[in-house]
Amino acid sequence: MATEKKTMMQVTLVRSMNGRLKNHQACVRGLGLRRMHQTVEVEDTPSTRGMVNQVSYMVRVEEA
Repeated sequence: MATEKKTMMQVTLVRSMNGRLKNHQACVRGLGLRRMHQTVEVEDTPSTRGMVNQVSYMVRVEEA
């Protein structure tokens, strides 16, 4: 098996989910974020990139 290192990114919720579209709330929850200023580390895949792009106005992304 290949032992390539997975690239990760840190995602922080910086704006509230109150009053947002339901599918945007679902994207934030799918990323593992539950409360404001919480930071999670997720794998950098096309699916997680799409979720981050959809809610880019609510999150801050840092390459890890």
